Amino acid sequence: MVDKITVLLVDDHALVRKGFRRMLEDDPAIAVVGEASDGNDAVKLAIELKPKVTVMDCALPGISGIEATRQIRAKHPEARILMLSMHSEDTLIRQALEAGARGYILKNAMDLDLIKAVKGVAEGKTVLDPQLVKPEALKGERNTGLTVRELEILQYIVAGKSNKEIATELKLSANTVAVHRANIMDALGIHKTAELVVYAIRNGLVTLP
Repeated sequence: MVDKITVLLVDDHALVRKGFRRMLEDDPAIAVVGEASDGNDAVKLAIELKPKVTVMDCALPGISGIEATRQIRAKHPEARILMLSMHSEDTLIRQALEAGARGYILKNAMDLDLIKAVKGVAEGKTVLDPQLVKPEALKGERNTGLTVRELEILQYIVAGKSNKEIATELKLSANTVAVHRANIMDALGIHKTAELVVYAIRNGLVTLP
């Protein structure tokens, strides 16, 4: 008998988890072995249960799905994680894959084929939503997107921190932070802090407390 593909479902909405569980368990080759509703529980259960595939929502309470992915992969390098997101934003996709996700698919896609995606990730393939194979760049965004450091500084900007405060937190000079801030705005084609904050939140570039 072939071993089943064990799956951990991570989403903060119980109804979504229920729907995904029903969808996945319609296939006899898949068994859902656990569910988590936030990033911290996702890390704990992924380490404890060692599922073949973790289906991870990108936006979660506590730590984000991307940070949870990073932590799971650090402790369990062979973990295979499929990221689900409402956002097709290029920088988020890159972040997820850099954190160690093996796939990124859109939750709201009309043709969402979760079974096929889970099986692909279980086989070691990188699975991208068909709409994301050539992701559209952000308005005015440079081809490489935002760097990890820029995303980190953007998080502080959205939290209302000044250049000096960010510099203290990250042990950088205020001038270096100012350069990063200018580069972020240039990359996104935005030139006012208020617009930057709204854009970052709307496009899921930051994790809200």
